[in-house]
Amino acid sequence: MLAPGFAQLLQGGTPVGLAVSGGGDSIALLHLAAAIGGRISVASVDHGLRPESAAECGMVADICTSYGLPHQTLKWTGWDRRGNLQDQARRARYGLLADWARAAGVANIALGHTADDQAETIVMALARGAGVGGLAGMAAVMSRDGLHYHRPLLQVTRVALRAYLVATGRVWCDDPSNDDPAYERIRIRQAADTLAELGLTSQTLGQVAQHMATATEALDRGTADLAAAVMMPQSGDVLIMLALRDLSREQARRLVLAAMERVHRRITPPRKDEQQRLMHALLQGQGVTLGGCLMTFDGPVLRVSREPQAVAQIVTPTTALWDARWRLSGPHAPDLQLRALGAGIELCCDWRRSGLPRRSLQATPAVWRDQTLVSAPLAGFGGDWSAQIVAD
Repeated sequence: MLAPGFAQLLQGGTPVGLAVSGGGDSIALLHLAAAIGGRISVASVDHGLRPESAAECGMVADICTSYGLPHQTLKWTGWDRRGNLQDQARRARYGLLADWARAAGVANIALGHTADDQAETIVMALARGAGVGGLAGMAAVMSRDGLHYHRPLLQVTRVALRAYLVATGRVWCDDPSNDDPAYERIRIRQAADTLAELGLTSQTLGQVAQHMATATEALDRGTADLAAAVMMPQSGDVLIMLALRDLSREQARRLVLAAMERVHRRITPPRKDEQQRLMHALLQGQGVTLGGCLMTFDGPVLRVSREPQAVAQIVTPTTALWDARWRLSGPHAPDLQLRALGAGIELCCDWRRSGLPRRSLQATPAVWRDQTLVSAPLAGFGGDWSAQIVAD
């Protein structure tokens, strides 16, 4: 049942993490992976939203013990009863899993998403009026912040997984929130039989996702080729050296988003409505701030920079990677910190020689000792330090 590529990872001895909640899909993932063997570690996220969740994580731990697999429960305590619960829980889940995986030396994490999850995702995308990228659904393998998330059950239905569990005498837990029609995904799940009568089965919708994924790959290749021709890096900024009006709107949109991702490596893709407002403003020649990025024009050239306010609270040791892309070299010391240059630019008399705009420089890394500016390499202040962009 597991995707061949993921099975090969296990068989090849690559360290692999499994995200297992105790629900049927992820429990099946655990048993199927354990049957193959390999260097497997398991994590369960306890969102703390139901009294049963701790016991469910304990059940997963017991199964792992029976297989001799290491298991860790990751607890989320960040829900403040405001905002979109499912979205916040999903973001927290990925954050906790990423921290766990890095600490465990694991770069590949498997998730229990199924063909039914993919179908639901496509229907949700249709309801939003999504484009090609949205209709591609969930990728079989997704890379984020140096980690690879696998969905080895994406071609398998929930019915098939439950049949496997029953046939092998396995137990699992059903989360009652999976029947709560307050959530859009659950309403779509409850309408699955009606959709199937119209021919919109999980198999059919999965085929739509595959076709759209193929189209997205082609568009991505075209964007990469265009970016190589018209994008120019400049000390952390990205310049688009071609008037956006000379491109189709879709080419311009993809090019701008690609530039934003280079400038802000942890950016959350803007919502569709935000992208529409962004492109309307840029095609009118207006500067925009969005998603931690600052976009300004110098004639037809669009400059995409990090937004100073977005990095104002990032503080790390000088030996650490700053803002997920900057590495500094110099006389490191325990009492030094990396922070954004910000208002320290007033101390940099020669900053104009850098060729960068003032606001771009304010968002670059600087070395500080408490409130004293020690060095701002890109602004020409303090000669003992240098800053480099680290490759993706």
